Amino acid sequence: MTRPISNLATGLRAATLLAMLSATLGACTHPSQEVEIATGALPGDYRLRHPIVIQEASKTTEIFVGRQRGGLTSPQRADIIGLSQQWLREGTGAIIIETPVNTPNARMAADSAREVRALLTSAGIPPRGVIVRSYQPMDPRQFATVRVSYPRIMADAGPCGLWPDDLGPSIKNKSYLENREYHNFGCANQRNLAAMVDNPADLVQPRAETPSNSTRRTEAFEKYRKGTTTATDYPDADKAKLSETGK
Repeated sequence: MTRPISNLATGLRAATLLAMLSATLGACTHPSQEVEIATGALPGDYRLRHPIVIQEASKTTEIFVGRQRGGLTSPQRADIIGLSQQWLREGTGAIIIETPVNTPNARMAADSAREVRALLTSAGIPPRGVIVRSYQPMDPRQFATVRVSYPRIMADAGPCGLWPDDLGPSIKNKSYLENREYHNFGCANQRNLAAMVDNPADLVQPRAETPSNSTRRTEAFEKYRKGTTTATDYPDADKAKLSETGK
């Protein structure tokens, strides 16, 4: 009768050792591995699918010229003056003035181009910074314009609107099955950000700090040494209030 009891005790000890060994091996599993197995592949980063690229591109302003009147209108003069100021700040090459030839408005366009060049020169652009040349439209009958352009550094992203996979459930749609972002996700945001940024270098590196206001800093230190408040007093601040509620 003692032998079966001994075999039973041996079996219980073996089962206990196996349970302890399994618990020990399970404790060695890293929590991140369990999360990865449960959730599958992580969604891709839209900034990697649609990166913002810094490159040199042309900025163009078109001047519409009629058949019977040459020169520039007041809004067109304002556009050229604004373009000259932008060129002084961001231009990386010469300003190119392109005039059409063999078109119904070719003579008037040449008159407008001469006025454009005169405005650019008066704005401080050196003569060697302006190049005038002609171009032949594909259709001579079309309404040709005077093109004023210059190269500059700009940010760009895209193109958007690419849909390699369907958005709905499908066995061929890897994005849907793996719960990932669809390919076009984030493209419009990247493209709009690239178009709105004033200085493309801000996307790459921070700007240098401007000099401190030494006059204001000295005044604040003097007030601090005297024990008075360093806040600025605005005596006319109450004059702009429309209501006395809350007093």
